[in-house]
Amino acid sequence: MPTHEVFNQVPNIVPFDNSRNPALIEGLHREGAGWAEPEVRELGALAGGFEAQEWGRVANEYPPVLHTHDRYGNRVDEVEFHPYWHRLMDVAVTHGLHGSPWLDGRPGAHTARAAKFYTWGMADAGHMCPISMTYAIVPALRHNPELAARYEPLLGSRTYDFGLREPSAKAGLIAGMSMTEKQGGSDVRANTTAATPQSDGSYRIVGHKWFTSAPMSDMFLTLAQAPGGLSCFLLPRVLPDGSRNALRLQRLKDKLGNKSNASSEIEYENAVGWLVGQEGAGVKTIIEMVNMTRLDCVIGSATGMRAGLLLAVHHARHREVFGAKLIDQPAMRNVLADLVIESDAATTVMMRLAGATDRAGSDPAEAALRRIALAVTKYWVCKRAPAHAAEALECLGGNGYVEDSGMPRLFRESPLMSIWEGSGNVAALDALRAMGRQPESVEAYFNEVSLARGANHHLDDAIDRIGKELTDLGDIEYRARRVVELMALVLQGAQLVRHGHAAVADAFCASRFGGDWGIAFGTLPTGVDTAAILERAYVD
Repeated sequence: MPTHEVFNQVPNIVPFDNSRNPALIEGLHREGAGWAEPEVRELGALAGGFEAQEWGRVANEYPPVLHTHDRYGNRVDEVEFHPYWHRLMDVAVTHGLHGSPWLDGRPGAHTARAAKFYTWGMADAGHMCPISMTYAIVPALRHNPELAARYEPLLGSRTYDFGLREPSAKAGLIAGMSMTEKQGGSDVRANTTAATPQSDGSYRIVGHKWFTSAPMSDMFLTLAQAPGGLSCFLLPRVLPDGSRNALRLQRLKDKLGNKSNASSEIEYENAVGWLVGQEGAGVKTIIEMVNMTRLDCVIGSATGMRAGLLLAVHHARHREVFGAKLIDQPAMRNVLADLVIESDAATTVMMRLAGATDRAGSDPAEAALRRIALAVTKYWVCKRAPAHAAEALECLGGNGYVEDSGMPRLFRESPLMSIWEGSGNVAALDALRAMGRQPESVEAYFNEVSLARGANHHLDDAIDRIGKELTDLGDIEYRARRVVELMALVLQGAQLVRHGHAAVADAFCASRFGGDWGIAFGTLPTGVDTAAILERAYVD
């Protein structure tokens, strides 16, 4: 006779449609990429399906394995992945989430790609790292027109062609980046890797890199000290003559999260590289790549927030507590509504930044806005992700603390975007640097947020506070985080007031600017239309 029966447990959320997100679809059309909605919908359903969810789970359960030598003792420097990793990569490349927008002449190509990156990223976050870097390398590579002409079509090819071969002989390429050294970290000018010019125009590169993500990629951008100063170089894994470049993989990093993706420590033993940009302009050149990966950091954090929110709301809709559904309990409604507001704000500003990326090439004002808005948004949205993940996990209680809920994996992933390409202080100080070196970016920012003036007095007051903060530059670096946080919040609030759901916008401004909010999620003021807000998180 059974000792118990299982009841009051929630059904599996899978399958679900991640594209059923009003903030995402509304932003897609608003930013000029409505033509991509069918593909976004397709990816949203695919990402939430049984097959893709299993790919992501297994790829994290069986992480990459490094093989430095073959059975005979020959150096091979290969990383072995579970087959499901390659399936995830194949979908991402086939749908153009990597370098394809740079080859797509349609208006809104980068916005479409951002929406697809967001929807598909819910299958697995780890494989999105090489996809992101392949997207981001293109504008930096254009500083060497010859290399760009040779490789850009392959970086945008919708064919996933894994394997160790000379890049020009492949049907599609994946790219990586290697900046960080153990003695420097974010201080890239402390770089000690040396690059010596050769008579054939190449450079011989010797040095050590502390973090090289996605070491199975076909090519990498890296920084090294050339005779003319710190410079940027392209290093392929396989040289034009078919021989292997001397990129020695020393070990894979044992990371907190992002387990499906390999991150490595490498040595350059007289590796061959080609200059990208001018000698001495390495930081200026590679920052083109960094700025694009910053956009993906925002997208990745927004994706994680949406994932946690969906799991929390799904649980609360099906779990009964004290004689009622958990979602109908007032305290829980406050928490879940607050999580929706944070997620909507991140998604809405993400789409605005993607739209600015589309227009930056032809509109100086949009380029200026993107410069500062990417820095402030990367700082704040990526900072919010871990707190959001923790609160979403807590909505499930003990059920959320076990691995098969998916919440622990989400939580471990959540701090990464804030660390990637420069942690909080780096992003905040870069925003100040943009204001100092490109004052037109400040004008572009105020022009953008002022479009929302007059609709909400809390937002109007916050815009005025930013103006006051920026008039006193005496200890601006000490106040960097506070200033940049307020700028990011105001940018989010302005987007919500202009384009978001009225209940979300009102609650955001009242809580984030009006002071009617506590420190934790779930401290929204009374009178918030939680019913309208929570409907934005239903996917069934």
